[in-house]
Amino acid sequence: MRLSRFFLPILRDVSKDAEIVSHRLMLRAGMIRQEASGIYALLPLGLRVLNKITAIVREEQNRAGGIELLMPTIQSADLWRESGRYDAYGKEMLRIKDRHEREMLFGPTNEEMITEIFRSYVRSYKDLPLNLYHLQWKFRDEVRPRFGLMRGREFLMKDAYSFDVDYEGARHSYNRMFVAYLRTFARMGLRSIPMVADTGPIGGNLSHEFIVLAETGESEVFCHRDYLDFPVPDASVNFEDRAGLQGIVDKWTSLYAATSEKHDKPAFDALPEASKVSARGIEVGHIFYFGTKYSEPMKAVVAGSDGVEKPVHMGSYGIGPTRLIGALIEAFHDDAGILWPDAVAPFNVAILNLKVGDSGTDGASEGLYRDLTAKGLDVLYDDTDNRAGAKFASADLIGVPWQILIGPKSLAEGKVELKCRADGSRELLSPAAALAKLTQ
Repeated sequence: MRLSRFFLPILRDVSKDAEIVSHRLMLRAGMIRQEASGIYALLPLGLRVLNKITAIVREEQNRAGGIELLMPTIQSADLWRESGRYDAYGKEMLRIKDRHEREMLFGPTNEEMITEIFRSYVRSYKDLPLNLYHLQWKFRDEVRPRFGLMRGREFLMKDAYSFDVDYEGARHSYNRMFVAYLRTFARMGLRSIPMVADTGPIGGNLSHEFIVLAETGESEVFCHRDYLDFPVPDASVNFEDRAGLQGIVDKWTSLYAATSEKHDKPAFDALPEASKVSARGIEVGHIFYFGTKYSEPMKAVVAGSDGVEKPVHMGSYGIGPTRLIGALIEAFHDDAGILWPDAVAPFNVAILNLKVGDSGTDGASEGLYRDLTAKGLDVLYDDTDNRAGAKFASADLIGVPWQILIGPKSLAEGKVELKCRADGSRELLSPAAALAKLTQ
């Protein structure tokens, strides 16, 4: 992408309402624009990051056996009355009526609708287990939206729903998502810690929040320090191996880890002082097992091997991709701007032509832009006539992992300068060597 043709509205100053670093940097870097309280437009740079995040989420959901579908954002109030949640959910639910005065709502979650879809088609235990997921916009009318995309009213959610004959099967489905979540966040460069959590309005008696430690986290969390060094399952993990998955989950739940709502102070105080971690945390994922909470009142039943119909056991599993943009910036930034991990960066490489109009720098920049793009890298080519200092500042602000600086002085020696954004290291290389390093 040539910067001269890209829409990147970088700002020098942002509103004082932007309280945390991720909100400020997203506004400054031209990633988002606020359209109403807690409602944001994703501008091209922000959308590129979101697309990288959702691609990883999809790959790991599919790897764990999930099947993607897409449900509508507007739901009938009648479905929620079946489950008993319509009146209980609270003011966070946006209730509306259509032109025929039918009561509708902008879905804050999809347990009722997925249960209605399931009961319409599945009749036998032979069709289970089943895990259906989608990526869809949600709306929750937060009383105090804040922190940009971290606590907005409209947000993108990956929500998955599992259906099983019995508890044993449902627990295996829960374990699949537990391990898939560990892998998902690790692929983005995040160390997530599964913590015992409150089930809230979703319900159930088994729940874990996946927490990323950050100074600007919403709430205090408590865990054993060893979680910071636990190895995350690699791509060879077998999601069909019940015992193997249970072993992974057992390891990752063997030590103390809890959100503030579930904090057991005496148990935490009993830990060795050197093992205690008390910090702020950002929730990036939440998984629930709730048994027959929805299937029983909504009559989502299957016939077992004995022919007897029983309500299915269910679980739900959420990840907020828009929220993850903020969490990633909170985890990876410095005074100059964002430090995107390679896997989620909007561009892999930025080429900075430091003297546009010079035949040498123009030719070298165009050649590297063409060659890197041909190798499948996402490249941002700064071909604008801005001064060099402004180009450096912009590239650092938006956080592209690698920068190639092409100026007449180094080019006279047959070299370009390759800068690593993460640690600031630089080296002079031939254009061919820079290409080889970035594509190896």
